[in-house]
Formats: sequence, C-alpha cells, structure tokens
Amino acid sequence: MIARFQRAFVLFQLLAMAAWLWWWWPQSPVWALAGAAVPLGVFLFVMTMEFVVMHVTNRSDGAPRARAAQVVAAWWAEVRSALLVFCWRQPFRHRSPPDWLPSEPTGRRGVVLVHGFMCNRGIWLPWFAPLRQAGHAHVAVNLEPVMGSIDAYSTTIEDAVLRVTAATGVPPVLVCHSMGGLAVRAWLRAHGADDHVHRVLTLGTPHGGTWLGRFSRAVNGRQMSLAGDWVVALQRAEPAGRAALFTCWYSNCDNIVFPASTAALAGADNRLVDGVAHVQMALHPAVMRACLEEIGWG
Repeated sequence: MIARFQRAFVLFQLLAMAAWLWWWWPQSPVWALAGAAVPLGVFLFVMTMEFVVMHVTNRSDGAPRARAAQVVAAWWAEVRSALLVFCWRQPFRHRSPPDWLPSEPTGRRGVVLVHGFMCNRGIWLPWFAPLRQAGHAHVAVNLEPVMGSIDAYSTTIEDAVLRVTAATGVPPVLVCHSMGGLAVRAWLRAHGADDHVHRVLTLGTPHGGTWLGRFSRAVNGRQMSLAGDWVVALQRAEPAGRAALFTCWYSNCDNIVFPASTAALAGADNRLVDGVAHVQMALHPAVMRACLEEIGWG
C-alpha cells in the first residue's frame, strides 16, 4: 500500500511541476522555476523544522549533545537519504531483489528485516547484497495496515521468523528500523518468542516514544507518543532480562526520534552514533558494517 501511495504521489508531483513549467515558461521563466521548486521548498522547510526542534529538545536529554556542524551535516544527509528512499527505492524498487531463502542451509544465521513507520522493505535495499554474499538467508517484511496498530504486525513478523528459521535451522537475528523495533517487541510480548530469536538490532527505534508522536493521526503514530500509554504498557509487560536480547543504536541527530535517549532501552547494549539522522541510520555505512559483523558472530 505505501509503495502505491508514494509512487502516485511522486508521479503527481512530477506531472504538476512539468505542467507548471510548460504553462509559465513562455510568460516568465523566473515564475516557472519558482513555482516548480515549491514542493522541494516545502520538503526542505519541514525537514529543517524537524532538526531545529530536535536540537532544542535534546538540550535536556542525557545523551551527548550534537554540535551545530553535526546537525547541519545530518540535515543534508537526511535530505538526500529521504529523497532516495521515499521517492525511488520504496515506490519503485521495493520488490527488487526478493527475499532469499536458500534451499540448502548455508551454516550462517538468517536475518529478518523490519522497517519503520510509513516505510516498506525498499528501505533495506543496500542490505540485500551484503547479506546474500555472506550467506545469510533473509526476509524483509512489509508491515500492513500502514497506519494500523503496531500490535497487528505480530503475525507478519512471526511468519517471517518461522520461514527464516526453517531455512537455516537456527533462530534469526532481527534488524529493525524505527517503529520496526517496537513491532518486534510487541511480537515478543504476543508470542513469548524470546527463544525464537538470537538477537534484535534496533536502529533509531523510539523505545520510550518520541516527541513527534503527539502530532500523529495514525493509530501506530499515536502509540509512539513520548512516554505514552502504549509504550509504557509494553515496557511493563516485558520480563526481566528480555532487553539483554537487544542492541540499540541511537543518535543525537535523529530528527524523528527524540529526545535522543528515547531510542535506548534499559538493560540493552545501547550504542550512540554521533551526528546521524533518522532515515540515514538505516543506510549509514558504519552502522551497517557493525550490524553485519554482529550478525556474522551468530
């Protein structure tokens, strides 16, 4: 669903810009270019406001505060990452390549990739080739309904875990971006599945909710409100020791999940990565390399 929506949105924007240029160029090239640039300008303004609010909010957080230069660099990296992911990979490349489940066990641990809010498996495109080359069976899920309850995703995750386990003979590693980490925690709660997973790696997951959650009108968006009822109930339902399954990457430049320390989980192996934005974290070479190494240890 999200691929169809994003594909239609991108094509509509391109057609609208082309029509504006065609109509206005003979009359005023300046107005033609200015009008065509409005969608990009709105996108840049919203992105800028996210980083400004994030940087101000993080003043009272316990994580090391980012320098202004780091915030600017993260803003630019997120602009490029978001355009690439939301305007190309997710709308047009989300089915390529497919999941890989070898017919014969490779002796390597498998991986389940779980995306975040308003995303699909296309965000994981850079991960597929390294996983395949290293012999790691992998399934990248699509969580639907897109704006439904996080609890509703448990069946999809359970199916993916069973498929990868059947192909490898051992419990998989789960790699999760943003809301995907909460979906996996909800799956663990629903299925009591601690023995069915080797390790959970979360990238920018709002384990304690996020400041921006209060503005969402989606069910799953509201569930991610900072210290909200859903995330508090999830934490209270978890047995002692479950957090030890988790490695949690978090950043002081995350423009979606802030304050920064909300992406850490008490009792987990929490790892701060300086100056990395939200979507960028799923694509960041150092984060990817560290995660792939940890998968290989299994």
